[in-house]
Amino acid sequence: MKDGLLTDRQMEVLRYRKQGLTQQQIADIISTSKANVCTIEKSAMENIRRAKETLEFLYTLDATHLCIIPNGTDLFEVPAIIFGEAEKINIKVKYDTISLINRIRSHGPSAARPAASAKTFMCISPMRAKLYFG
Repeated sequence: MKDGLLTDRQMEVLRYRKQGLTQQQIADIISTSKANVCTIEKSAMENIRRAKETLEFLYTLDATHLCIIPNGTDLFEVPAIIFGEAEKINIKVKYDTISLINRIRSHGPSAARPAASAKTFMCISPMRAKLYFG
């Protein structure tokens, strides 16, 4: 029965994967095909990704500041912009420059381009003292 975002079968497959089992081993245990296990795992991971995005949005709701990074801004200039905006509202960013650049890069494909997209923004949440990117 599905009470949350994952079905019982999805949770079962993820538990087996966490234990180090291959998709074929899981298929043998739960009496299905490897292709079906792959589909179940892929659906579970997509549900988890969407849940994470939803939580990120929820955390931005109490953000007091939105910093839009202008289109064409060099990735290596973004930390200075973020640190400057955070300083204006007396928030200490918990990342150093390198960690911040890595966080921006890992946020998604559009953030990994040499120049930031017009959609790139940062929310500073004083209640959690965290940065959220979108």
